[in-house]
Amino acid sequence: MSAPQPVVELRQASKSFGDTLAVDGVTMAIAPGQIFGLIGPSGCGKTTTIRLLLGVLKPTDGSVVVMGANPTKFTIAQRERIGYAPQTFFLYPTLTVYENVRFAASLFGMGWLQRRRGIRKVLDFLELWDARGRLASDLSGGMRRRLALACALVHDPLLLFVDEPTAGLDPLLRSKIWEQLAVLRDGGVTIFVSTQFIDEIEHCDNVAILDQGRVMATGTPETLRRRAMGGEEVEVQADHLTREAVTAVRELPQVRAIRWTDGGAMRVVVEDAAAATPAITETLQGRGSVVEAVRPAVPTFDDVFKRIVGSETQRRG
Repeated sequence: MSAPQPVVELRQASKSFGDTLAVDGVTMAIAPGQIFGLIGPSGCGKTTTIRLLLGVLKPTDGSVVVMGANPTKFTIAQRERIGYAPQTFFLYPTLTVYENVRFAASLFGMGWLQRRRGIRKVLDFLELWDARGRLASDLSGGMRRRLALACALVHDPLLLFVDEPTAGLDPLLRSKIWEQLAVLRDGGVTIFVSTQFIDEIEHCDNVAILDQGRVMATGTPETLRRRAMGGEEVEVQADHLTREAVTAVRELPQVRAIRWTDGGAMRVVVEDAAAATPAITETLQGRGSVVEAVRPAVPTFDDVFKRIVGSETQRRG
């Protein structure tokens, strides 16, 4: 069976503003039915990339294809298959929650009955129905983000772009937004989401790490973790850890590297943690070490990001 056609595809896409290169030769392909995360610090080119995909901006070089079409030449029917929730609050503060969503629905040409059903459906889904009569100006930051999502979803798009959906939200609300995005994904919506919170990589099916307008790496969260660390890591807790014992562990065929944490713990990089653990334990015990624990060590995505960006920056000069 052949792989499905990408919903979103960029090929060496670049965008310059005068002498400033905001997006630099970005290449990526996004399959349908997933949450794809564009991860990177503020100012790295995430919003510019989304605007290229929406057809708001035209690439200076390269090509952009979204749902089989050039975004700058979308027809009305093609645009109606796409939803967009921008980073900044763009709705009418003097309108209620219900009125804002109704206005968004009217922009997509939804009929009266279709609007009524769609508004109730999306406000129930985003837990805003009870607040439907409140003015947008009176909403909290988290409710505003959900209202923006409601306006982007009311017409049942197949592809959703969400720019920094959790910016300024507390951890509990951030988690709630990601839960709702996962439900949409499971219902068949392809989601392209940008975020500067590196730990949110774990909520995505696939990820592109962006830095200074360039893609440093793409892949699943686990693939990126293994790439950054050179394999899997196990942390060793042991007494009487001599230089001879450490050298013997380093020489094991399963071991790729040994690192030390700031707290003095030994981290061993291996191909397969489960397979390597018995050999590490036996080697240490055979040289007089008292092994208390050898357990898998999962690096944070902050560490993953720093390693990938650092190594790619060094490689590219």
